Amino acid sequence: MSTDVATAIEVSDDAAGTSRGGAFLRDLVALSKPRIMVMTLITAAGAMSLAPGKPALVPTILMLAGTGLIVGAANAFNMYLERDIDCLMARTKSRPLPQRRLSPHTARRFAGVLHALALPLLLAVNPLTCILGIAAMGSYVFLYTPLKQRTHWSTWIGAVPGAMPVLMGWAAATGTIDLAGLAVFAVLFFWQIPHFHAIALYRQREYEKAGLKTLPSAKGERAARIQIAAFLVVQVAASLALPALGVTGLPYLVVALVLGAGVLLQGVPGALRGGAKWARQVFVASLVYLPVLFVAMVLDGRL
Repeated sequence: MSTDVATAIEVSDDAAGTSRGGAFLRDLVALSKPRIMVMTLITAAGAMSLAPGKPALVPTILMLAGTGLIVGAANAFNMYLERDIDCLMARTKSRPLPQRRLSPHTARRFAGVLHALALPLLLAVNPLTCILGIAAMGSYVFLYTPLKQRTHWSTWIGAVPGAMPVLMGWAAATGTIDLAGLAVFAVLFFWQIPHFHAIALYRQREYEKAGLKTLPSAKGERAARIQIAAFLVVQVAASLALPALGVTGLPYLVVALVLGAGVLLQGVPGALRGGAKWARQVFVASLVYLPVLFVAMVLDGRL
């Protein structure tokens, strides 16, 4: 074998190894559901920025890092537990575990490492923030995840850990949970109800095939449409409660009014005649509504 050929083979092997290593890292990151993590950090930062007082830079960084890690751990444990269900749904079957790009053992260990890294960071902020983080991950993994196959009320149960990062951000700044913090928590909690019912409505057949219990399957499409519309109203009302309680100011109020009017005009009429297309539009609108609203909170809190 010539020197040139041997060198070319070595270069090719190195490139293949680098490619495999990059794919492995991408799959590990995918286990943490990075888009959900980013949205979670926006909501935690929004709550922290509104809390009384101005938290120092180091606690802020520790809170955001710890929250991101514990959310990533919960998501990775969720993917580990639902790997067989994910094989049955179009939106999840390309994930690393259904495709066997990662082993279940690797996913479980990765989740455990993220959890272990998160706890000392959150504890360094304050004990309450750490307790809330543990409660969020525990309820998401051990309550919400198994109950998805047993009852459509799992949506409400899952909304609690889903909104917990808001309380973590508030507790990181104040060391307490008070009415104002709970009001910010309510915004994210009630946002999740129409958001997840909308997903369940336009993916109803897929969810039923996977054995997931949803409101459309249990109570019918009409009940799902009515609840989506009703809780869009509640969601907007919760967002407008913040200025009334003195938590936010005029800049946030303007943004909340504009966003609220948009989602109500787009979503509420569908209670009577909406179908899968309408439900998907509600879902997409919710993905715009939430980050814009919480970015407005962050900016309002800094003014």
